[in-house]
Amino acid sequence: MTAPERARSERDRMPRWVPRAILLFLAGIVALAVLQWMFSQLRSFLVMMLVSLFLSFAIEPAVNRLARRGWRRGPATLAVFALILLALGLFVIAMGSLLADQVTKLVDETPGYITEIETWLNEQFDIEIETDQLLAEFSDGGAAASLASNVAGNLVSIGATVVSILFQILTISLFTFYLVADGPKLRRLICSALNPATQTSVLRIWELAIEKTGAYIYSRVLLAVSSFICHWIAFGLLGVPFPLPLAIWVGVLSQFVPVVGTYLAGVLPALIALLDDPISAVWVVLIILLYQQLENYLLQPRITAHTMAIHPAVAFGTVIVGASLLGTAGALLAIPAGATIQAFGSTYVIRHELVDSALLTDPEEIPSAESEGLEGLEAGGSNSGDQAGDDGDGDGQEGTPDQE
Repeated sequence: MTAPERARSERDRMPRWVPRAILLFLAGIVALAVLQWMFSQLRSFLVMMLVSLFLSFAIEPAVNRLARRGWRRGPATLAVFALILLALGLFVIAMGSLLADQVTKLVDETPGYITEIETWLNEQFDIEIETDQLLAEFSDGGAAASLASNVAGNLVSIGATVVSILFQILTISLFTFYLVADGPKLRRLICSALNPATQTSVLRIWELAIEKTGAYIYSRVLLAVSSFICHWIAFGLLGVPFPLPLAIWVGVLSQFVPVVGTYLAGVLPALIALLDDPISAVWVVLIILLYQQLENYLLQPRITAHTMAIHPAVAFGTVIVGASLLGTAGALLAIPAGATIQAFGSTYVIRHELVDSALLTDPEEIPSAESEGLEGLEAGGSNSGDQAGDDGDGDGQEGTPDQE
């Protein structure tokens, strides 16, 4: 084979790296498919681990405070868990009893409502309607009455059954306990595999996450207590049935459900007040809206300024992103996660002096700036006049000796 033929054959031959690249490409596709399959299978577990991690961030400040007072981390974690479970248990029992009583009351009073509507239609519009069959459904032995009584009687047991079958709650509690009780050991284990610079960054992120999540929970608890007290007093004065459970419901739901919690919390008190007295329902809605404005413009800025300051638009956006990625768990964890990321990013952002531009000035501040400029000009003019007067006086004094 001549040299030109040998060169031509070498050009036509496939390069040695092509088969290797094809194999690596196919292996990458298989690896991505396997990772996607594993993530889809472990998604619920990963979400539970993420929830456990943020719960440990929220609980660890209380455990650390008990540990500084001489408690061991294990018993301190158990004590905090016991308080949380006690509060959740009381909340579930109060809400279950409230709903059971209200469902039963609704079914018992529905025949009276139907009769009143029938009488009102006959008197106002001379319309005769037959409601005997509808009343029979709500009377003793009727389908609606039996269904409602069964549901009302089993609400507490249904709630206990749902809680007992939620294996995820036990899993989250278990991981949260170990993350809090063995927190220092876990951090030492992780940092021992990292270089000193990376250890500093990891511990900084961990510290910020604990600080911001704890501050978020602390601020929410303060606002929930304030909301509970105000609504308890208001519902009691209005004579709304079950003011204490309803106030607890409004306080908890409005503070710990992002964005729409206030509106969801107001539905139940309004419905219960409507069943008792329609005028009271109107007052309940007005009180909830009034308190929301009071909280937004007076209480929340003062509390979050000392705990966790995050812009409402940023909070709303993080909730949407969290809900899109992880559903309900993501929506609940979005705000403390966003605050942690914001605080961590702010430590690495270099702030510079601002240039002079109208786009950087609030329009409300422009008139005050202009008035300050006018005042400066007036002050300058008066000073010039005074100076001119002084000069004139001086000239007059100098002219007197000459005349003499």
